[in-house]
Amino acid sequence: MTHRPLIAVPARFAATTSALRYAAEVNARALIEAVWRAGGEPATLHPHAPGGTADPAEVAARLSRFDALLLPGGGDIAPHRYGAPAAHEAVYDVDDEQDAFDLELARQALAGGLPLLAVCRGLQVVNTALGGTLHQDMGGPEREHRHVRHRVSFAPGSALSAATDADGAEVSCYHHQHVDRLGEGLAVTARAADGTIEAVELPGREGWFVAVQWHPEDTAHEDPAQQRVFDALVRAALS
Repeated sequence: MTHRPLIAVPARFAATTSALRYAAEVNARALIEAVWRAGGEPATLHPHAPGGTADPAEVAARLSRFDALLLPGGGDIAPHRYGAPAAHEAVYDVDDEQDAFDLELARQALAGGLPLLAVCRGLQVVNTALGGTLHQDMGGPEREHRHVRHRVSFAPGSALSAATDADGAEVSCYHHQHVDRLGEGLAVTARAADGTIEAVELPGREGWFVAVQWHPEDTAHEDPAQQRVFDALVRAALS
């Protein structure tokens, strides 16, 4: 049997799940299946950051056994994490332990050159970890990208363009926030027609890295371009 590289995927806290009866730690099945189809072994990481503070040494040690990291979607990041004085009324599902753990995972992966794919909230985590900020709300149903499929254009020469072998794609979005100020070193590699930043990368960074604001897992089972994003992560994990 072919060796499957270990892909770390931090869990998301869920207040209830029908199968488990009580609070749970979960990840989207479509996301896990996309990693599996790519040849990876997805492994859920328990978020541990007591009091909203993660121990860098502990996170680094836990991450060291993995071949790549996938930061998935989820609830909003607490606005104070990127210096906002107050939270917009639309901000939801904030969890300080989740935030602290995800942010430290991003810092450790980026510093160590670990292959990294960041999806939706994951992109926002990376942007925040690198000192960037977010628009807390895109302006309600008429402007937000929830339950939306639309075209995005990829920057020529980007890792995203190389992974998908395309200059753009139809993507599935579910977000009401997006990047405001870019984090240090980040470059925009995809935009929607309305100008929304849909992907970022770190030019010159050691190790493969792509962050997308949309959810490639939503359509990866039927769209080869979206599956290729996960394939590229797993190939990087094997190298």
